[in-house]
Amino acid sequence: MKLAFYAPLKPPDHPVPSGDRLIAKLLLQALERGGHTPTLATRFRSYEGRGDAARQRRLKSVGERLGQRLIARLRRVEKAERPRLWVTYHLYHKAPDWIGPPVSRALGIPYVVIEGTVAPKQRIGPWREGFVAATEAIVNADLVIAINSSDIPCVRAVLKGPERLVQLKPFIDLSLFNGTGVGGIGRARLAFELGISSTLPWLVTVAMMRPGNKLESFRLLAKALRANQETPWHLLVVGDGGARAQVQAAFSCVNSARVTFLGLRPRREIAALLGASDLFLWPAVAEPLGMAMLEAQAAGLAVVAGDSGGVSDIVRHGETGLLAPPGNVEAFASLVDTLLKDGGLRRILGVRARARAKTTHSLDAAASALDGWIKHLNRDVPP
Repeated sequence: MKLAFYAPLKPPDHPVPSGDRLIAKLLLQALERGGHTPTLATRFRSYEGRGDAARQRRLKSVGERLGQRLIARLRRVEKAERPRLWVTYHLYHKAPDWIGPPVSRALGIPYVVIEGTVAPKQRIGPWREGFVAATEAIVNADLVIAINSSDIPCVRAVLKGPERLVQLKPFIDLSLFNGTGVGGIGRARLAFELGISSTLPWLVTVAMMRPGNKLESFRLLAKALRANQETPWHLLVVGDGGARAQVQAAFSCVNSARVTFLGLRPRREIAALLGASDLFLWPAVAEPLGMAMLEAQAAGLAVVAGDSGGVSDIVRHGETGLLAPPGNVEAFASLVDTLLKDGGLRRILGVRARARAKTTHSLDAAASALDGWIKHLNRDVPP
């Protein structure tokens, strides 16, 4: 089935890596694996992050014009070549969808929202117009697919009927992690290349270095590791960004010989690095989801994380890792200490994490769920 796909926050081919871009790419993969043909409808970014009302109005105007042009273009196309369903990924007040709803109405096709967010406090904030537009799109959607369970209560409150809301488990392409696992030749090779001991527990984290919540997470991690300096370990940090200097400064409280900054790495190298490590750490300050934690689990790593946003959709406390109260340095440090000292528990959690990634968070599982919902929506749409 031909589908139109749109990501108003960031298109899947955007040059800057992020969890949001990764999910958009994975959704396209899952749709294709389900036998569908998704086409990127537009690369237009409606995102406005400063609360600038004038810029928001300009973006709205541009988006509406693009929508009308797209309607005109698609009406000139043979009906069999038009999309039979529209999918918008990650819709919220800072990135409303000015294009999908009018195009869907004009073509008479279902409109689907994946990861739509309703934030009631934004009714009177600087993004109030975007809040209204995003909420209306969600309310009128034929189906809303939630990935982050923390979004569900506010979305459910505005929907016309509960049957319009379903949940899709976070998922990744597990093929990247075939053959990965703690220890082995890969670890010995990496130890030689990085100049670190292979006998120490390797702690690893993967995140972009951006101001705001990401930087705060790195700062909390540094404070937690400062409290664990009597226990042997070495930290590997994968990521880069505008706040790299501040991130490195945060770790000045830790012996610099115990931390290696690796910068940005290709996904396959990250998968190998995760497979060679012992424990994944991420404080997850105001983290919406945390796809890097899911990749760590797919590689067989236990995770210590902050219990914020939808992190618990990925990390099951006591089953695949340990969760600390959000922003609590002492609790996070204590959980890290527990798994550093108890290698047996760390390995058990890692084995369970890998198994859960395979059974619950696979690309195939997502493809099957999406295909079922799409076919149900299109049962009354003429070919």
